[in-house]
Amino acid sequence: MEPQATALINDPMAVFAFLAGIVALVFWLSELPRLRGLFEVVPPVIYVYFLPMLATTAGITPADSPLYDWTVPYLLLFALLLLMVSVDIRGIMRLGRMALFMVAAGTLGIVVGGPVSLLLFQSWLPADAWTGFAALSGSWIGGTANMVAIAESVGTSPDAMGPVIVVDTVVGYGWMGVLIALSGFQQRYDRRTGAATEAVEETNRRLETQEGERRAMTLRDAILMIGTGMACAVVAAWAGRNLPALGDPTIISGTTWAVLIVVTGGLLLSFTPVRRLEKAGASNLGYTALYLLLAGIGAQADLRAVLDAPVYLAAGAVWIAIHVAVLLLAARLVRAPLFFVATGSMANIGGAVSAPVVAGVYHRAMAPVGLLMAVAGYVLGIYGALACAWLLGLVGG
Repeated sequence: MEPQATALINDPMAVFAFLAGIVALVFWLSELPRLRGLFEVVPPVIYVYFLPMLATTAGITPADSPLYDWTVPYLLLFALLLLMVSVDIRGIMRLGRMALFMVAAGTLGIVVGGPVSLLLFQSWLPADAWTGFAALSGSWIGGTANMVAIAESVGTSPDAMGPVIVVDTVVGYGWMGVLIALSGFQQRYDRRTGAATEAVEETNRRLETQEGERRAMTLRDAILMIGTGMACAVVAAWAGRNLPALGDPTIISGTTWAVLIVVTGGLLLSFTPVRRLEKAGASNLGYTALYLLLAGIGAQADLRAVLDAPVYLAAGAVWIAIHVAVLLLAARLVRAPLFFVATGSMANIGGAVSAPVVAGVYHRAMAPVGLLMAVAGYVLGIYGALACAWLLGLVGG
């Protein structure tokens, strides 16, 4: 792939440095006290994606570069491995059955809602819109990492990602605002539905504080993380290329196989002493790689694709409505209080950043429960999103 000759910056390393600088600037600004409120409304991930898009539109960076061919297969796998190694599976299993059931119900709502919403709006959307919906399902089950993983698995174009990220932010954070507003009605809801509110206290009793405190990253830690992560990424990418593609349209591609190998392997490693690397910030390093990758994806996109966002927004609203309907039905079956409805929803839609916030609004001491419910949704994410992608492919492929 040849770099775009008309761009101001063409050298792959210079492009990487420019994009890395944008990511660094965004996160530096997000911690400034005067701007913190702005970044709470519009999260850093939006700027990380759209600022490189604007740079390419302005002719500063190229839409095509050898850099992008490298970052997608390797930075993604590197990030996923470090994120999965950091998962506290034992902590998740200590959650009450009701909490896990509501997270799973929220995931089911996303898997079912995506294809139904696409079917309703398909005639107003581009032919490849199903690939954008598939990427969005990854975000709404497992967060940004799964969004990127599913996008690469089904071949979501950079142009199709623009509207998806708008929907992810506008609809996702809009729904978070609704859930926070509903917190004042939780007692009324629980009384009317006969909810088993003692389940909240039971879950709180079962929750144990994660072991140890974070420590400073040492040279040994950094070398182990980078060396192990990149080695596993290369091996997984090689294995994925040698496994057959499945589905028509293709859902399980070589990239998908590589992602599944890394995710499953990382989860298995989370039961070993390798998980101790999280105390030194393994997940932070994983997210660093992920945001660098997302900046590269944004740099390949066409700004005009965002003009499709209004239809996507309507489809996203319907999708959320189906997700909520499934959650409410599940809540009636197990007499779950509104706390578990709200936190189970946000554990999927918002992930580890938003779920503890919503949980803390409903019950201040329960923010750690929201965090572990989000991590449970994150574990389900790649597998649930692949199932949703398969259904979306049947509808729109």
